[in-house]
Amino acid sequence: MKRLGCGESSGHGKTSGKGHKGQKARSGGSLRLGFEGGQMPLIRRLPKRGFNNAAFHKRYAIVNLSDLKDFKSGSVVNEESLRAANLVRGNFYGIKILGGGELKHGLTIEAEKVSASAREKVEKAGGSIAEAKTPSAGGAHRQDADATDATKPKRTKAGKK
Repeated sequence: MKRLGCGESSGHGKTSGKGHKGQKARSGGSLRLGFEGGQMPLIRRLPKRGFNNAAFHKRYAIVNLSDLKDFKSGSVVNEESLRAANLVRGNFYGIKILGGGELKHGLTIEAEKVSASAREKVEKAGGSIAEAKTPSAGGAHRQDADATDATKPKRTKAGKK
């Protein structure tokens, strides 16, 4: 760690390693990342191409079977009970149960996704799994839409019969 401003003999006296004058010598004189002195920054000069699907990524809260050992035998494990036990927090699309660890007693698990090893261990311990369904965008009332589509007359292009 440098000891700045402790006299000339320290090697970091007078200007404290900041040189003479200029923006970087002033207090609070730091430049933001990518700043090029008023020139159009490189990130803005390059063309933007493609599509990034990160905005539509579904993030699941991960829970291992070893985390469920504190639940009583026969109890229901769902999002509300996991939040109450502080095993999940924050915002997420759903819960995924993974097979890490062992399960000694039977539980009823309600989760959006369950790994194959977790399913095997839960059923071996005498528990059951009910996969909760999350509403998908645009598909919430798809069965009703299919029924009405059959009764509608088919549309043809203009001028064709």
